[in-house]
Amino acid sequence: MRFYATLAEFEERVGGFRTLASCHGKMNWPQRGVYFFFEEGEARSDSGSGLRAVRVGTHALKTGSYTTLWKRLKNHKGAKNSVGNHRGSIFRLLIGAALMKRERKLYVPSWGQGGSAPKGVRKRERALEREVSAYIGKMPFLWLEVDDKPSPESLRGYIERNAIALLSNWGNPASEAVDPASSKWLGRYSDREKVCKSGLWNSVHVDKDCDSAFLDELATLVSRM
Repeated sequence: MRFYATLAEFEERVGGFRTLASCHGKMNWPQRGVYFFFEEGEARSDSGSGLRAVRVGTHALKTGSYTTLWKRLKNHKGAKNSVGNHRGSIFRLLIGAALMKRERKLYVPSWGQGGSAPKGVRKRERALEREVSAYIGKMPFLWLEVDDKPSPESLRGYIERNAIALLSNWGNPASEAVDPASSKWLGRYSDREKVCKSGLWNSVHVDKDCDSAFLDELATLVSRM
């Protein structure tokens, strides 16, 4: 698949994958970009060898937004004490909900409820937040600089939604799935049908059609790195 060939070239240019557990804000982060998370144990089976991408994301798609790439990644990573805030990261929310379903001892009824929560509720959620931080923190990922202005029509948004659409197995019968999720993938415990059936930690754009022309844009960006 051309998508993975392009990312492999990018990986070589930047010296390999990183993990959020080893990243910090003093690194040389671009202001804006697109990120691609992979997952150990999730191997590609149809498009070559290597890990398959399991989440694609970006930030600052609303006009006037000041969110930086690192700030968005930090939301996914969690705080220094590993107690993150799943209400500020859909990625954390999805991982946590799946962990709860797989391991009932982690269950907290308030998970995903409301845009904020009082201190007592957050304290009860702390153990699960730490599990989420540990899980996301070890996932290999790459980030690509795309420093355009915040806008719904930005190049970052174009790459994000088309990469998700390309990688998604939503609507594909099991016999036609490309690089399907493994039988042990945590996402199979997700309470979101679009996560389970797409094979991605994304619930938006998984049911869209892909404009393959985005691969040309992706290759151009990589060549400039």
